[in-house]
Amino acid sequence: MDKKQFSLLSKINFPSDLRKLSEDELPEVCRELRQDIIQEVSVNPGHFASSLGVVEITVALHYVYDTPDDRIVWDVGHQAYGHKILTGRRDRFCTNRKLHGIRPFPSPQESEYDTFTCGHASNSISAALGMAVAAKLEHKKRHVVAVIGDGAMSGGLAFEGLNNVSSTPNDLLIILNDNDMSIDRAVGGMEQYLINLDTTATYNKLRFKASQWLHSKGLLNEERRKGIIRLNNALKSALSHQQNIFEGMNVRYFGPFDGHDVKNIVRILRQIKDMKGPKLLHLHTVKGKGYEPAEKSATIWHAPGRFDPQTGERMVVDDSALPPKYQDVFGQTLLELARKNPRIVGVTPAMPTGCSMNIMMQEMPSRTFDVGIAEGHAVTFSAGMAKDGLLPFCNIYSAFAQRAYDNIIHDAAILNLPVVLCLDRAGLVGEDGPTHHGTFDMAALRPIPHLTIASPMDEHELRRLMFTAQLPGKGTFVIRYPRGRGVNVDWHCPLSEIKVGTGRRLRDGFDMAVITIGPVGNDAERAISRITQYSVAHYDLRFLKPLDDSLLEEIGRRFNHIITVEDGVRNGGMGSAVLEWMNDHDYHPSVRRLGLPDEFVEHGPVSDLRRLCGIDADSIQQEILSFMQEESDKSKDL
Repeated sequence: MDKKQFSLLSKINFPSDLRKLSEDELPEVCRELRQDIIQEVSVNPGHFASSLGVVEITVALHYVYDTPDDRIVWDVGHQAYGHKILTGRRDRFCTNRKLHGIRPFPSPQESEYDTFTCGHASNSISAALGMAVAAKLEHKKRHVVAVIGDGAMSGGLAFEGLNNVSSTPNDLLIILNDNDMSIDRAVGGMEQYLINLDTTATYNKLRFKASQWLHSKGLLNEERRKGIIRLNNALKSALSHQQNIFEGMNVRYFGPFDGHDVKNIVRILRQIKDMKGPKLLHLHTVKGKGYEPAEKSATIWHAPGRFDPQTGERMVVDDSALPPKYQDVFGQTLLELARKNPRIVGVTPAMPTGCSMNIMMQEMPSRTFDVGIAEGHAVTFSAGMAKDGLLPFCNIYSAFAQRAYDNIIHDAAILNLPVVLCLDRAGLVGEDGPTHHGTFDMAALRPIPHLTIASPMDEHELRRLMFTAQLPGKGTFVIRYPRGRGVNVDWHCPLSEIKVGTGRRLRDGFDMAVITIGPVGNDAERAISRITQYSVAHYDLRFLKPLDDSLLEEIGRRFNHIITVEDGVRNGGMGSAVLEWMNDHDYHPSVRRLGLPDEFVEHGPVSDLRRLCGIDADSIQQEILSFMQEESDKSKDL
């Protein structure tokens, strides 16, 4: 790719270079930046439509504010590709999401321009408020801006932050990037409110003139500011015939304005930059702006994979001969179960396409619920339905379910309500990195009473576990499964019950036992099949809770050497559960635990990450051989 084709962008290494340009040159910078993103992402896949939609906002912010000393806090970090390119990473942007390359989302560990980690939604207002208060207490003349959008305003944390903004002295600016989208089409009352929100040109013109005059006269002290805001509220209600929710919380509201008019955004930012008190600038944008295919199908083009930037043709591989993705097996099986069981309903926090609940949603829209980016609410909402007779399948990505931990304990598990928590993207997820790896769920959920926790080794097991979970009397049931494809091209199988708390012996042996849970068992099976020097047994534990006492008793009685393998954190996970069980039942084998290390795993292809963490087939094979050799050497020494 010829980077020199961009006459202005090629001169911008950092925002200080951008600020040397004239305002009249900014539209061309935006055009070039948008083209650069299109060309880069077409060959190195990543998040696409969201970053295209905020190009003008990105350029305007870095043009007006003195970054990195002034703080820009991004919400939903997949908006930030343009930000990365303008802040010293353009030459390395080709390594985005690759192993050892630049990170998929903003991170202060990568750049001083990245002020906060933002892999999950709705945290920008809270984090930015903290920075704004810190600046005020330390008497630093620093501007702080939170950029929230892509549906993140539907998250509860955003409202918690907004509520605190209204009552804590601060000069925070919140920019609402309102594109009526998250990944799928945004839903909920707040999204509809933002769609309908409007103010008259007369009001905006009058308010700007009045505020600038009062500011120039030094008349905007704190008490007068509050009084003027109350007057603003009354005036706006009269002119626009509605009450503004933000100004109702004493947050000064500006907008809505066109989020793609970069020169006007610069003008507005300069006008409100030094105003005291919290402010919200509402900008309407189009997700995928500037690339017609993405504008027409923003959900598909959220992360489209490789594509031809000229024609918009996506490089879709014919995968008809490959096993299906776990998420699609979930979606098809859920619909199959729901057709037979009228109590089943589906719940997802803003990911119907990502988790394939859209399959049931298309046939049974009245029995499927997209609750927006609100994982805690998704669980409690599901618990409420379960309390009164329904059987919710609540599908949440494993990493996002961490935000619902309290709800799982207090609103589902305590009453042992029949909620089926389907944790998609469990284990290592690949290029999205540490904010998205589903690594903590087993260790976090294992101590909670009443929970049944299971992980299928393949698609057939997933179907059977889903069938089992919806049977009467099963209580709160957790099923974790990975991102990506399964192992069976013919994934259909009869829906039959698996007795809760039962594992299985897949391969007999007498030298060593390998215990696995979930799809990593397939890697272990490949490793064991290569070994001829030793006789290795393989057990699929299947249930982390309750454990299979009879199976573990067999292992404890027969084997002195055990290796456990899991695709979650080693500390507190399945291996720890096996060790505890062996100790509690007076068995004392030598146990080696394989799993994810006590650190945040970087981003990169799943195959590479499994190798780095020592849980791929080659690593498991080597661990078996080295373990047995070490034990053999010990015996010789004795």
